[in-house]
Amino acid sequence: MKPIKFSKSPLLSERLPPWRQRLVLVVLLGAFGVLIGRSLYLQGFNNEFLGDKGRARFERVIDISATRGRITDRHGDVLAVSTPVRSIWAIPEDAQLTPAQARDLAALLDLDVRELNRKLGSEADFTYVKRQLPPELAERVMALKLPGIHQKNEYRRYYPGGEVMAHMLGFTGVEDVGQEGIELAFNGQLAGKPGSRRVIKDRRGNVVEDVESKRPPLEGKDIVLALDSKVQYLAYSYLKQALEQHRAKAGGVVVLDAQSGEILALANLPTYNPNNRVKLVGAQLRNRALTDTFEPGSTLKPFTAALALEQGKVRFDTPIQTAPGKMTIGSATIHDAHMHGTLTVAQVIQKSSNVGAAKLALAMKPEDMWVMFDSLGFGAPLKLGFPGEVGGRLRPVKTWRPIEQATMAYGHGISVTLMQLAQAYLAFARDGDLVPISLARLDVPPQRGRQVFSAQTAREVRSMLEMAVQPGGTAPRAQIAGYRVAGKTGTAHKLEGGAYANKYIAAFVGFAPVSEPRLIVAVMIDEPSNGKYYGGEVAAPVFAQVMAGSLRTLGVAPDAPQKPLLMTGTEPVKEEM
Repeated sequence: MKPIKFSKSPLLSERLPPWRQRLVLVVLLGAFGVLIGRSLYLQGFNNEFLGDKGRARFERVIDISATRGRITDRHGDVLAVSTPVRSIWAIPEDAQLTPAQARDLAALLDLDVRELNRKLGSEADFTYVKRQLPPELAERVMALKLPGIHQKNEYRRYYPGGEVMAHMLGFTGVEDVGQEGIELAFNGQLAGKPGSRRVIKDRRGNVVEDVESKRPPLEGKDIVLALDSKVQYLAYSYLKQALEQHRAKAGGVVVLDAQSGEILALANLPTYNPNNRVKLVGAQLRNRALTDTFEPGSTLKPFTAALALEQGKVRFDTPIQTAPGKMTIGSATIHDAHMHGTLTVAQVIQKSSNVGAAKLALAMKPEDMWVMFDSLGFGAPLKLGFPGEVGGRLRPVKTWRPIEQATMAYGHGISVTLMQLAQAYLAFARDGDLVPISLARLDVPPQRGRQVFSAQTAREVRSMLEMAVQPGGTAPRAQIAGYRVAGKTGTAHKLEGGAYANKYIAAFVGFAPVSEPRLIVAVMIDEPSNGKYYGGEVAAPVFAQVMAGSLRTLGVAPDAPQKPLLMTGTEPVKEEM
């Protein structure tokens, strides 16, 4: 085959038309003209464009954190405060560390080297290495002068009261945003609004010039709670002792100011330490006084008696025959633990007779009982703003059968929270009216609330409740030296899987001093398992301890002679279940 000589190719001998050469030259000259014109325009007439592009490479708008507001008790004692901390962050592209540097950094931050390398190997422009470090530790990290490693000022929430105040205050997350309790309920007021400023940074992310402040931060507002730190500590301490003594699963105590409706204490167990955020999960976080419901048992009997008095069905001393200690309604039978015979209405409450309470209930219309329970706040959340707050269970009256009306008279077939129960007893501690309960301190307490019972009815039931803590009643262990006390025990089987289990809730709600009620204390002990489970044996002593300490802390004057308590040698009457 004859070789081809490319220099002799006929294509090379072809001549291009003259107009094509001129066209290419004109196009090239035009393009150069456009570029020169664009350059003159950008540099001479519209130099803001290039300035913007340059600033975009070096200028940054950074947030200025707002300091979260403090939470204090009613006397100004600090319960939650934000403390300055530092966070270590990195630009992964710049953080090219040697193995030795990575080991030094991981050792300082208590990190696994592989975890550190994973973070620094990210394709993101920004990554946190470790957050919320003490400032001195952050300075030690920065002293290593590692490429691409930087620090940032932040805040971390600190709770001086630890686990004592945990369920009331809640806690914040790593971004200093409320997650539980007051921190979440009042997050909008506490958080404030972050500000911003414009700065010049070099390519390594270091601020080299502070250009201007665009928006100053709006600091969070302080919250003053109704809580009294000393009363809260008393409630927590005595509740803890009771749970240990009776080997109980859980418990709660609520203390209300009967005159203003303010919440002076709210304690739950088990609890947690909000300063240690490693294991903030599970049942320990539940604010049981607001999220857990239970059948209140005999603590509801005074309301049944109050409605009967209010409607004129009975008087304080009206006799009720409870013999032979049981009562059959349809296919179900209601029992008293002891046969009491004929009791007055007051004695039905004093000795906690199920048969007597059922007879009072059946003398009234179911609709009237439902309206009363509803007006007391049962069946609906109290709307305090706490996360997870529930309203309990109050079934529609149309579904009630006679046996259900009878059992609700003594607290079965209805469920409430401890906070709802405490609030309902305001009607007896006051003159029949209910004031809204408050988490925040009130500078001007409400004078009157919503009327539920007449003042006369409230005073008569108050006398019945005082009888219940005297010898012959169910709660002589609730007595306090120097003070007249009124209250009611409750013991109920727990519902599990729709059936009653051989487990109990022991409760007591009461107030003092009876002559001019100042405090309401509600106690609930869940599953006591050390041999005793009646409210008068388990919950009433906690009430007495918390109430006695709180009255003395607040300087409430005694209203009874200082004499030995009349416990007598007999056991308290056990309330019916």
